[in-house]
Amino acid sequence: MSRTEPGTEAAAATLAEFLDAHPRIAVLTGAGVSTASGIPDYRDERGEWKHSRPVMFDDFRRDEAMRRRYWARSFIGWPRFSEAAPNAAHHALADLQRHVEITGLITQNVDRLHQRAGSTRVIDLHGRLDRVVCLECRGSMRRDTLQSALSERNPRFVATASRLRPDGDVELDPSLYRRFEPIDCAACGGTIKPDVVFFGESVPRERVTAAREALASADALLVVGSSLMVFSGYRFARQAASEGKPVVILNHGRTRADDLAHLHLVSDCGPTLSASLEILATRTGANGGREDQARSRL
Repeated sequence: MSRTEPGTEAAAATLAEFLDAHPRIAVLTGAGVSTASGIPDYRDERGEWKHSRPVMFDDFRRDEAMRRRYWARSFIGWPRFSEAAPNAAHHALADLQRHVEITGLITQNVDRLHQRAGSTRVIDLHGRLDRVVCLECRGSMRRDTLQSALSERNPRFVATASRLRPDGDVELDPSLYRRFEPIDCAACGGTIKPDVVFFGESVPRERVTAAREALASADALLVVGSSLMVFSGYRFARQAASEGKPVVILNHGRTRADDLAHLHLVSDCGPTLSASLEILATRTGANGGREDQARSRL
């Protein structure tokens, strides 16, 4: 692997050269893509946890106190999380579709910011936080709808959040949890859960299959803003390596797939992606030959 820390300009030139040579790519993104939107990431540059470990699925499902804790924190955090807007990295990846064929954009994020920026063929590997589901009847509703219902149930619940967390909740004084009243499913009385994959929960098979197929039809894998410490994302770096496809990582700090990567660019996601697009535009024209080639393969 070649590990480079050249600064934005040199990193962008290297990335543009790679993209120019690989017209069909799969993209895998992680929490580092959304930090500039105000949504923090999970790990530091060494790959270690920045926060306490998120709620585990079995704990959420079995422990009423844990669910009360989660929904109290989520109730306070949701307004800030839902107001986050796409940043330069999201917009650059959406614009990249004009220069190369993206066979699939596999994201570990649950914020839907890629879609809001205009990316297509997005695979929400870990689900989406703007929707909730019932664990019993599988009914679903918008998170905004649930927020209104929680407000009606808890009209006097007011708290000051210390900081937003990566999964959309906030850190609160534990003494506040017991005052909060969660809501069960109106249809069957079952447990309501955000429509995301919790730690300790399996990614739905159809999403893994779609991601594997996107990577199988690509020339290379571009990883952006992910340490790949969890297997749900790391497996795709392993797949690319086993298929003899180069893996390029754009991420601050070490990743679990460093030994599999063809190249690791240690640089900021947004500025580097944006600058690489400017280079590609000068080579092919913003609406030129590469876009026509990509369109002809669809």
